[in-house]
Amino acid sequence: MKTRLTELLGIRYPIVEGGMQWIGRARLAAAVSNAGALGMVTARTQPNPDELRREIDRTRELTDKPFGVNLTLSLTATDVVYDDWVDAIIASGVKIVETAGNNPRPVIAAFKEAGITVIHKCTAVRHAMSAERMGVDVISIDSFEAAGHTGEGDVGGMVMIPATVRAVKIPVIASGGVWGGRVIAAAMALGAEGVNIGTRFTLTQECEIHDNVKQVLLDGTELDTALLKRTLGRTARYFRNAVSDEVLAMERRPGGATYDDLAHLLAGPRGRSALESGDFHSGLICASQAVALIDDIPTCEELVARMMAECRSALRANLDRFGD
Repeated sequence: MKTRLTELLGIRYPIVEGGMQWIGRARLAAAVSNAGALGMVTARTQPNPDELRREIDRTRELTDKPFGVNLTLSLTATDVVYDDWVDAIIASGVKIVETAGNNPRPVIAAFKEAGITVIHKCTAVRHAMSAERMGVDVISIDSFEAAGHTGEGDVGGMVMIPATVRAVKIPVIASGGVWGGRVIAAAMALGAEGVNIGTRFTLTQECEIHDNVKQVLLDGTELDTALLKRTLGRTARYFRNAVSDEVLAMERRPGGATYDDLAHLLAGPRGRSALESGDFHSGLICASQAVALIDDIPTCEELVARMMAECRSALRANLDRFGD
């Protein structure tokens, strides 16, 4: 399936793996790329830039297909310097980078000078327009259904996707709640030239999280996620568990809660431990509303092939159903 996105990234199918913290590792990224999509290694899953370069090397040992690196910029700290991470990515020879989180201006120039294609993940149309002016090559737009940071606008994909497509000239990737081929077909019909898939790739055989966590997510419904950190202006979607319930309770109390009040519950290492140990209620775990429609744990190859077959079938079926 050819779109401007597949041509630009050199991939067979218009699917990009989400840059998932603690999850975007070599084995999963390589499996996604080998399936014809674009795998994504998450830079700051690694403790330092040297370990990131080693993870990139491990990915190359597992695939000869294109893959990217996600570099998420801090939403809470404004004085972070990313030079070492940028240098490591450039030195590794990676040709596709996804930036996310904060304003990408501090890192775009170096990536562009190195000939790297830059995807920027946004949560609002105005941010997409700004990123295009900064020179990014592709916009990945998160809608309300997405896992992780959803922005503050609560705009669903049916509006967010075409609004972004209308506002920018560069290719747009639809992100949030993509669980199967029919959603890909819908996103393409709304003007997107690809999709970003996170939670669905979490529930694959190559994803290196504990089976207990996979099973809980597999059993999830459309009501099993919650929006946290809204009172901090950093709204993010997580799967409901003991920690998310505690955060919500603290945010809803009279006077709300400060970041310092919540820091021990929001701590990234707690989420990482939950994913790796299988103690589901010990830390926050990101998941999109797509969990409601996921009911198996295939290989990445099986999943991508099935999604693309479903996408084509959905497009044909609608043509047959409604006529020319």
